[in-house]
Amino acid sequence: MVRFDAQLSTDKPISIAILAMGGQGGGVLADWVVALAESQGWMAQSTSVPGVAQRTGATIYYVEVMRAREGAEPILSLMPTPGDVDLVIAAELMEAGRSVLRGLVTPDKTTLIASTHRSFAIVEKERPGDGIGNPTVVIDATDFAAKRTIAFDMEAIAVKSGTVVSSSLFGALAGSDVLPFTKEMFEATIRAGGKGIESSVKAFSAAYDRAKAKSNDKVSALPTKRFDALPEKAGHPKLDRLVSRIRSEFPEEAHALLFAGAKKVTDFQDTDYAEDYLDRMLRLLALDRKVGGEERGFTFTVQAAKYLANAMAYDDVIRVADLKVRESRFERVRKEVGAKADQIVYMTEYMHPRMEEICGTMPKAMGLFIENRPKLFARLDKMVNKGRRVQTGTVFWFLGLYMVSALRGRRRGTLRHAREMQHLDAWLKQATDLASTNYPLAVEILNCRRLVKGYSDTHSRGLSKFDRVMSALPLLAAREDGGDWMKRLRQAALLDEDGVALDGALKTIATL
Repeated sequence: MVRFDAQLSTDKPISIAILAMGGQGGGVLADWVVALAESQGWMAQSTSVPGVAQRTGATIYYVEVMRAREGAEPILSLMPTPGDVDLVIAAELMEAGRSVLRGLVTPDKTTLIASTHRSFAIVEKERPGDGIGNPTVVIDATDFAAKRTIAFDMEAIAVKSGTVVSSSLFGALAGSDVLPFTKEMFEATIRAGGKGIESSVKAFSAAYDRAKAKSNDKVSALPTKRFDALPEKAGHPKLDRLVSRIRSEFPEEAHALLFAGAKKVTDFQDTDYAEDYLDRMLRLLALDRKVGGEERGFTFTVQAAKYLANAMAYDDVIRVADLKVRESRFERVRKEVGAKADQIVYMTEYMHPRMEEICGTMPKAMGLFIENRPKLFARLDKMVNKGRRVQTGTVFWFLGLYMVSALRGRRRGTLRHAREMQHLDAWLKQATDLASTNYPLAVEILNCRRLVKGYSDTHSRGLSKFDRVMSALPLLAAREDGGDWMKRLRQAALLDEDGVALDGALKTIATL
């Protein structure tokens, strides 16, 4: 309690703002800072302002620490003041950017510590295309706005050590030398916590060394793409034949994507299906050579290798069930949650099947029989079209999904497969018909397959956008810049779920 007759201290506290989301240990980090300061005879105060749920804002923990002075009461603030924060700690890269926008980071005063990993916001995830914020913009802003920036992937260090990012952030704080405490004092604070000590100390030490090395991570606006090199052998006669065909029948420019595509369709169905994929690609390559594709780096063939594989490995009920019961998925989830060998992990899936998906999984004749009888279809849809929460770790639901995945061998006879192949043939015909007269536009037609993805409602929306984009083809076929306009339409279709941007782009096309 403050005594009204006491002298007030004029000392300036060290102000620290911590921006963290749920599960990142922001509160633990703030408590560590307070405990560290008080253990050394300093005075400390912490407050927090919760952020909005669902990753639309982080909680701001604000800590002020200062040396205790006998006979003088400190003056401490409850909230960070823009332009007057000594240290900002951001548990995720975009939160570092938000701290700059809020004015918490200033070039004459603030040291910024930020993890360069990303935890994507809802606004980034909900866009049909790439809605991820540009990390280079944040780095450029922080380099300009902060007096000093310490930025590297502290989440990766924490995960490798078996803990959360707060331990890494604490290590970076110790390595920054902003607080006048030794590394041993920081470690003692962690050890006093009593839980997960060794893993936290391990992450702390690794981040401390990295901060001392003064080597920040370089970030890129685009994710790094890595393709497996075409091997000499794949370890199985049928797989070896696929590898041999790619090497001997196709140009080197297409090897990487063809190998990735062959792996994808084999995983989706079987090696015979992959042979069909390469047969189709061989015909497309012959066309590409005929229209002068070699001088263009076989761009048509390379793009076809990517999007033909995606089109052939469509998402259906069988595929979804297969992915959900794979052993590798259970192992990955156990690793992500840090489960021990004697712990049981249950995954709860949300499924909302429609009668369209059920009919699509049936043999073609049976599926059409039901679809062509609206009353029967509606009655069955009323029975199945409802949300379900499914625990794949239970015997009942695991066996149910496993039996659905076992329909894989009959997939080529299903109604869904027939429709996918019909759509695939029509899409390729549109591209091949224009390859000789408008090569760039033909390539962009191939790229438009990116719009079709997912299953159920997601697939329907994507297919609708694809059809709307392709509706402009008659207006673009004869234009030299038709490929550029088709690319703009595709990009517009990926901007929002409702297709508002696409509507505007199509109206522009109509005026050409």
